[in-house]
Amino acid sequence: MLKEGDLAPEFSLPSDKGETVSLKDLRGNTVVLYFYPKDDTPGCTKESCDFRDRYADFQGRDIQVFGVSCDDLKSHEKFSTKFSLPFPLLSDTDTSMANAYGVYKEKSMYGRTYMGIERTTFVIGPDGNIRKIYPKVSVDGHVLAVLADLGF
Repeated sequence: MLKEGDLAPEFSLPSDKGETVSLKDLRGNTVVLYFYPKDDTPGCTKESCDFRDRYADFQGRDIQVFGVSCDDLKSHEKFSTKFSLPFPLLSDTDTSMANAYGVYKEKSMYGRTYMGIERTTFVIGPDGNIRKIYPKVSVDGHVLAVLADLGF
């Protein structure tokens, strides 16, 4: 179980923007990783669009934003294009990153149990340590809370 102050687990994943994103390449930057369950579903669309709408606030402060789900690149590309998402979406189809960050969990809906991503956001400092964890994110107001905690 990760906690604030821990060294963030390394990752290297493909993005919908055609590049491979690795945590080691992001050292020196603050990184916001928001894990979400599924492309183009109501809560995930709202969360992604909220990050999109406030993206300039992050970018103007050299904060890198990445969405992460288990969807494949084709799904990410379609989702990103449909909603004009300016930041990369990372494809974790084998759940290695979600497992490393402890967000791939047993969930239940309508009496059915299944494995999936629990909506969680991590803020990683320039030194690679986790500065803040937002578990079981409620979408409404989340992006503003992240910005406020970052001092903006």
